[in-house]
Amino acid sequence: MADNNDMDTSEDQTVTDDVKTAGQPLSDFLLQLEDYTPTIPDAISEHYLHTAGFNTTDPRIVRLVSLAAQKFISEIANDALQHCKTRGANQNTKTKGKDRRYTLTMEDLTPAVAEYGIIVKKPHYFV
Repeated sequence: MADNNDMDTSEDQTVTDDVKTAGQPLSDFLLQLEDYTPTIPDAISEHYLHTAGFNTTDPRIVRLVSLAAQKFISEIANDALQHCKTRGANQNTKTKGKDRRYTLTMEDLTPAVAEYGIIVKKPHYFV
């Protein structure tokens, strides 16, 4: 009977260790988030969060939203760049090499944001 109690104690200890290690990466991420300065300033994120009805006093939450918005914008810009490159590969261009510059146009941005469920249409007076 004493053996069963010893066994239960070691199982409880293992469960406790698993809980500690499961939350460790999240707490490390939150500590790193305090030192990180995202591209989108905290004041802008706070403004839009407040406008949406979300009020928080924790600056880490605001910074986390800023980081998520930065990643979202970065993915859209990267997708638009890929659309521009594929469209440019079909055209005859004289500039081949590393000094090629790309311009973000509505032709490239529209399919990139459409992948995320955002529909962009030009107003009729621009057509």
